[in-house]
Amino acid sequence: MRLGLVLSEVGQGLRRNLSMVVSVVLVTFISLTFVGTAILLQSQITQMKTYWYDRAQVAVYFCTDFTTAGSCDQQAATDDQIAAVEAQLQSATLAPFIDAYYFEDQELAFQNFQDQFAGNAIASLVTPELMTEAFWVNLVDPEQSQILSDALAGLAGVESVVDQRSYLDQIFAILNASSLTAVGIAALMLVAAALLIATTIRLSAFSRRRELGIMRLVGASNRFIQTPFVLEGVVAALLGSLLAGGAVIGIVHFFVQGYLTQTLPGTSFVTIDDALLVAPVLLAAGVLLAALASNVAISRYLRV
Repeated sequence: MRLGLVLSEVGQGLRRNLSMVVSVVLVTFISLTFVGTAILLQSQITQMKTYWYDRAQVAVYFCTDFTTAGSCDQQAATDDQIAAVEAQLQSATLAPFIDAYYFEDQELAFQNFQDQFAGNAIASLVTPELMTEAFWVNLVDPEQSQILSDALAGLAGVESVVDQRSYLDQIFAILNASSLTAVGIAALMLVAAALLIATTIRLSAFSRRRELGIMRLVGASNRFIQTPFVLEGVVAALLGSLLAGGAVIGIVHFFVQGYLTQTLPGTSFVTIDDALLVAPVLLAAGVLLAALASNVAISRYLRV
C-alpha cells in the first residue's frame, strides 16, 4: 500500500469536508470531556468516602427541656445520667471499640454553632440554652457504630445516637447521581459523535465517488479504498480526544488543585497524576470510536 497516496487522500478528504471535520472535533471533545469528568468525579467520590468515613463520629445526644424524642419528656438530662453514659463508654464492653471521645456542653455547642454559621442570620436566633449536649465518639472501626447505638440508645437522658455516616451517605448519593448523569450525557454525546463521524465519511466518499469508481475499475482492494476514509475519522477524533485530555488536566490543575484544595484544605482531592491517567483512556476511546464508526460507514457505502 502506497503510504504517500493514502496520506494525500486523507488530506484531500479533510480539506473538502472541513466544516464537518470541525464538528467532529468539537463533538468528540465535548463528549470525551464529560467522560473524563465522570471518571474523575467517581474517583473523587471514592477518595472522599475513604477520607470522611474514617473520620465520621457517632454523636450521643442528650435530652433538653424542649425535646420529646427517645426517652426524653421535656426533661433535660441530669449530671448523673450523663455520668452513667460516660461510664458505659469507659466500660470493658464498649471501650475496645472506642478510639476517643469528648463531651460537648451547651456553651461549647453554641460556640461551634456560631463558628459554623458565622454571617448567617440564624446565628443570632440561637442561644446556648437551645443547644444539645452530646458525647462525640470516634470509633476504632466506624463500621461498628451499631454496637454503640444498641448499648446507649435506651439509657435514661439519651435523646438519640446518630452515626454521622448517615449524613455522608445522603451527600454521596447526590454526588453519585451527578456522576451517573455525566456518564449518561457523555454516552449520548459519544453516540452523536459516532453518527457524525459516519456521516462525514459517507459525505467524503460521495464527493469522491468518481475516483472511487476508477479505483475499483483498476482493481484496487477494498482495504486500500477504505483506509484513507478511516484515517480521516481517526484524525478528527484524535484532535478532539487531545483537546478533551487537555481540558480534563486543565480542570484538575486550575480548578481542583488551584481552587478547591485552597478552599477546603482538609479534604483529599484528585491530583494531576489522576488526570494524566485518564487522558490516555480518553485518547484510546476517541480513536477506537472513530475507527469503528468510519470503517462501518465506508464499508456500507462501498456495498451500495
